[in-house]
Amino acid sequence: MNRSRSAWSALFLAVLCLAASKAAGEPPLPDRWPAWRGGNGQGIARGARVPLEWSPSRNVLWKTAIPGRGLSSPVVWGDRLFLTTAIEGEVVPGAQAMPHVIEGQPFVHPDAMGADRRHTFKVMSLDAGDGRLRWERTAWEGTPVDSRHKKASFASPTALTDGERVYAYFGSEGLYAYDYEGNLVWTFMPGAVGTLGVGVGTSPVLYDDLVILLCDQEEGERSFLVALDRRTGREAWRVRRTVEVSWATPVIVRAGGRDELVTSGNQLVIAYDPATGRERWRMRGLESNAVTTPLVGDDVVVLSSGYPSKISVAVRPGGEGDITDGPRVLWRYNKGSAYVPSPILYEGLVYLLTDRGRLSCLDARTGEVRYEGGKLEGSFMASPVGVDGHILVMSQEGETFVVRAGPEFEVLRRNPLEEPIGASAAIAGGRLYIRGQEHLFAIGEKPSS
Repeated sequence: MNRSRSAWSALFLAVLCLAASKAAGEPPLPDRWPAWRGGNGQGIARGARVPLEWSPSRNVLWKTAIPGRGLSSPVVWGDRLFLTTAIEGEVVPGAQAMPHVIEGQPFVHPDAMGADRRHTFKVMSLDAGDGRLRWERTAWEGTPVDSRHKKASFASPTALTDGERVYAYFGSEGLYAYDYEGNLVWTFMPGAVGTLGVGVGTSPVLYDDLVILLCDQEEGERSFLVALDRRTGREAWRVRRTVEVSWATPVIVRAGGRDELVTSGNQLVIAYDPATGRERWRMRGLESNAVTTPLVGDDVVVLSSGYPSKISVAVRPGGEGDITDGPRVLWRYNKGSAYVPSPILYEGLVYLLTDRGRLSCLDARTGEVRYEGGKLEGSFMASPVGVDGHILVMSQEGETFVVRAGPEFEVLRRNPLEEPIGASAAIAGGRLYIRGQEHLFAIGEKPSS
């Protein structure tokens, strides 16, 4: 352990905008956004176009009220859209969170809440065309195993869809597979996934016929990585990990003619064979909280953390054994990284966004700084997305900043929605889907009359 109790007590919003990747580094098709940040974890909609200007009265095709609280992103497959949410109920006398221990001492996070109440976790299917509700299902009801951060949600992991089923993950309360008609196909219960009282953040990853879950927890005694058959929910493989709690969803990388599943962590960064769980390579970890999704592109993987230290490190995948001190570590940068929002790698450049809205741009291969500290007003939890030569950055104040992609900082416009935004957006079918605090918005060009 390398965290003090004071560092843990500052643990903040780590659960929020993180989740899954689908296949080996390939972007989603134009009408699909099947998982967190598009299915490959990168947030890039290649070849797509969406409106770059909107407001509550302009280019909003529809908005649908979403009950409860959720920070998961919408996922889309053709005309199907899926979303998870958590609805808080009454206080249950005597209910409390699982106990937590740090370095042998009892620990209660000062901002933890919710374990003393009854909750309902739901999976919703909406029509992507008009926003109407197709069906909703209650996946789980009761008092949760652990609490959540006061600004987080029990529905933070983003769901995953493969065109046949939707897979919704709620941490200790289970992973649920539904078909497109809303029938429950199978359930997987991972056991108590302790996250020191702030909630889970990783989301399921799809690789071929496997749904993969990263379940790092507490001080690492019970951390594991598991792959499930997507048709049956049966375990295909499981590996033990000696890595303490993290919130960073793994990504699939194609390197050296093979696929790798790269996991970020405090103590260790480890790449596995996603088909078998066999370890490929490892390196010393970030030595800070692993929250943000690794970036993949231009034959590099970029891992970052923003607390307690700011660090970004780029490595070349495809190695073997321990690569910590070898030539595969390409560059390091110790500024500008966020605690919660994941960065983005777009057209050869890495964009780091701080939680307070400072944007920096680096060359993905060399780490050369193109600009530092471009100011976006507001506070940020949602991870940016890239489309049509632009970076879209959503704030908790309800604005989306349209930033021109490139080596010079330029904000083209600010688009208000008058509703706080904490979830990362989805792009599919020429539309931008934004989850606000109370509604899901579809942004698109309205057809001429």
